[in-house]
Amino acid sequence: MARRDLLGEESRADREAILDGPMVRRLLAGQKSDGGFGGHPYRKWSGAHWRLVSLVELEVPPGEPRAAAAAERVLRWLTIGGTRTRTEPRGDPPRSDASIEGNAVAACTRLGLASDPRVRLLADALVAWQWPDGGWNCDGAASGRRSSFHETHATMWGLHEYATATGDAAAAEAARRAAKLFLEHRIFRRHGTGKPIHPSWVVLHYPPYWHYDILQALHLLRRMGLAGDPRAADALDVLESRRLPDGRWRPGAYWWSPPGSERATPEVVDWGRGQPSEMLTLNALRVLKAAGRSAAAAAA
Repeated sequence: MARRDLLGEESRADREAILDGPMVRRLLAGQKSDGGFGGHPYRKWSGAHWRLVSLVELEVPPGEPRAAAAAERVLRWLTIGGTRTRTEPRGDPPRSDASIEGNAVAACTRLGLASDPRVRLLADALVAWQWPDGGWNCDGAASGRRSSFHETHATMWGLHEYATATGDAAAAEAARRAAKLFLEHRIFRRHGTGKPIHPSWVVLHYPPYWHYDILQALHLLRRMGLAGDPRAADALDVLESRRLPDGRWRPGAYWWSPPGSERATPEVVDWGRGQPSEMLTLNALRVLKAAGRSAAAAAA
């Protein structure tokens, strides 16, 4: 991935090596006959849903049988008989855990399943649940004026991937509206004061799961061709300021516990704690290169 995205070089050997990587092997370990990994698909962070998202971020190729089986398990959880299985959102605008469907749509689309009617069912629902400001929100107590950036970023990703694969105009417009919401806030700032909306948003994490932070937003904007938008400049400055002297990036906090931990959210992959992160560094350099920042050029 780094050779392709930072140096413009790619080889078949690089692509084939992905499936032999230790993280991919760990994510696929213990798969059951139903495509899942035991327990609920949404179990944090070891259920099929979360493993699928990580597999796609590591660029497991479309059609890979084990990843496809995990996607099938997730789709069977979210849909049955042409209908959605989860509770219908209530309220006006609708309160929904849209990031669940958003991550599922993104992962399934990246695995070549955009034409599956179940993926379209989920994508259409996401479009219907969008709030007037361009985002989504699950909070039943929310006023209806401001959506949740946490709920929005994965949903935007899913709709962007789906629109790119299918040409669906409604999904593309919904993703653009979500991107506009982030950019109007300069990724992390309040309209009135200009201060950070939440301190965790300027801290880097990997994996982000459903959580929002500046790098996750910038990474998605890069995918949409918007990393160079002037309104992203403040977030890019923060990202550059987090770079270590050796040119890499280290997470500032973690949403996961190590494999085997007795804490509530153990991972199945040890992504590394207290040290530079390969994936965090790759995503940061991807963003900076797309935005035309010199740090990425120097690294390449």
